[in-house]
This record gives sequence, C-alpha cells and structure tokens, in this order.
Amino acid sequence: MQKKVLLVATVQSHIGQFHKPLMQLLKEHGWEIHVAARDNLAEKNGLQLEYPDKVFNIPFQRSPFDRRNIVAYKQLKEVLAENHYDIIHCNTPVGGILGRLAGNKYRKTGTQVYYTAHGFHFYKGAPKQNWLIYYPIEKWMAKYTDKLITITEEDFQRASQRFKCTTCRMHGVGVDEGRYYPVDDAEKQSLKVGQGFSGPILLNVGELLPNKNQKMAISAMKKIIEQIPDATLLIAGNGSEKDNLETYVNEQGLEDHVRLIGYCTHLEDYQRMSDVLLACSYREGLPLNLVESMLSDTIVVATKNRGHRELVDDGVTGYLVDLNNAEQMAEKAISILQAHTKADQMKQAAHEKGLLYGFKSVTKELKEIYGLTD
Repeated sequence: MQKKVLLVATVQSHIGQFHKPLMQLLKEHGWEIHVAARDNLAEKNGLQLEYPDKVFNIPFQRSPFDRRNIVAYKQLKEVLAENHYDIIHCNTPVGGILGRLAGNKYRKTGTQVYYTAHGFHFYKGAPKQNWLIYYPIEKWMAKYTDKLITITEEDFQRASQRFKCTTCRMHGVGVDEGRYYPVDDAEKQSLKVGQGFSGPILLNVGELLPNKNQKMAISAMKKIIEQIPDATLLIAGNGSEKDNLETYVNEQGLEDHVRLIGYCTHLEDYQRMSDVLLACSYREGLPLNLVESMLSDTIVVATKNRGHRELVDDGVTGYLVDLNNAEQMAEKAISILQAHTKADQMKQAAHEKGLLYGFKSVTKELKEIYGLTD
C-alpha cells in the first residue's frame, strides 16, 4: 500500500525552499506527498512546489497570537480527518505547534508525528525571555512528537538530553551541489561581464527584514569602495525593509555600488560570479545561503550568531565579525579580495565543509530518519 506524508509549515515557500531533498527522496520510494501551508508563492517570483500530489492552502499566520490561526487549525484538522497519513512532518514554529496538536490523536492509529526544529529560539546567549517562553513550550510539545529533528549540534545536544522524545541530527535541509558549484576565474569574469560588472562582487542574501540587518552590509560598502572603487554589493531578497534600505543606500551615496535585485529563483548565477558573501543577521538557525556560498567558493564574512558559528570556522572557512561592526566586516572583505593565496585555501576548506550540508549527505540522513532502504 502506498505510504502518505503530510508536510506542514506556516507558508508554502518554506516547503519549496527547504524540503526538496525530502520530497525527491519520498517520490523515489513511491510515497504520496501532501502539503498543508499558506500559499505565499506569488511573493517568491515564481517559486513552485514540484513534488506534492495535493496542496492544501491553510491560512497559517507567523504570529502564534494571530486569531486567524484558529481558523487554520480547524482546517488542518479537517485535512487530517479526511486522509490517513503514515507521517505528519511539521515545520516552522506555528506549523510545528498546530501540526503536532492536531496530529496527536492519530498517533493512536499508527501515524508518526515528526518536527524539524530549524533553530530553537532558546540557545546559549539567547535573551532570558526566550528561555522563559519558548523552552517550556518545546519541552511540553515533545510529548506530542515521535521524532524531533534538529539541524544544529547545539540544539541536538540540548534536545536529546532534556526532551522526552527521539531526537535526530541532520546537517541542515540540503543544498543542491548540482546548482551550487565553483567556476574558474575566467568563467567568473565572463559571468560578471555578462551582467554588466567589471570589478569584485559582494553578495547579501535573505529576506529584507530587520533581523537580516542588511544596513550593516551597506555601511561596510562605504569602507570597501575607498580601497576597491569598482566593487558592487548585490542584495538578493524581498520584504518589508525594501523601501528603508533603498533610502539608506541613497543617503550613503552608494547608488552606483549597491543594487537590490529582489527575490531570485536563479541565485546560483549570482553565487558563481560573487567573490564574497556578507551575512549580517542578528539571529540564524542554519542559514542555507552560507552553505550555497561555501559550495560556490564564495567566501563568507558573517556576524557572530549561533547559526553562523555552526558553519564558519573563523579564519579557516570564512570570517566571523562582531554584530553591527561594519568597519570590521569591510576589513575582512578587503583582505579576501586582496589576498589571493589565503583566499584559495579558505575556499577549499569551506567547500569541503559545505559538502556535509549538500543533498547527497542530507539524503542519507533522511533515509535513516524515515527508515527507507534502497
């Protein structure tokens, strides 16, 4: 009998961006795949869900206190009542809580409930209120969870020691090595010229939200162009901060050096022609854009947070800098662009580490979690 899985998340783009290796693997093993999430794909410039057999547009909201989640919860329960699932695989904070609560009754009839934690809000150095609010919730929700899947070592250690459920560790959700790979200097230059660039390119990737802190990258460019006047910063993503960032670029007189290029479905093209990735976030779980850069030989300069520390060995696979220290970020970026021998060593070390987070590695881990055999 064909097995069936329901992937639950707050928004459909989460499934499309972060669960392609899982869906591809399950399709290869003959599973039927359903998705329950709010349809936000129109905001993502044509992002598509390639693999699901059915998609349920459930109006989940990011805030757990939004009253519309009551309606979403009722709709999710209807989906579960009309279908028998072998596994309900929950993701994102709201999808994770509502999915596990709605799915609990079906565990009595053999359904397994999984939850992938893409980065707990409680971690070493997190605000005290995060520990007071989120830690008790996750500890309580563990009793509704058959398998808790963590993607960072810190989260794995804490969950396996303190939560009463089976805990697994994965190296992220997988990055496609077939899309993200390095090119030689000649091809990199050809790609730049094809897009109208001649000098070094710095890249910043992520939703245009306050947490992503793109202003730091823009401020760093003020220092970078003093020494490398033909450098360009490309900011990929969309979000509520777009107008504020454009205003800031103009205020800094950087219109000729900073471009906001929107949400990109072909980000690999920009990764291959970029020289440095600037990652400025205050908080991260395990950011895919860093792995994409590492696989593309784009050297990372990132702020010190737990997700960046998980991936970047300072001075070996990239550089870590203090939050909001744009001058320090600029210094590291300039050193990369000017010190070619050191940069080559860093690229190799970063690429080797990035492969641990690639599709091939993550697919092996998913096979074990789902109990699949060849």
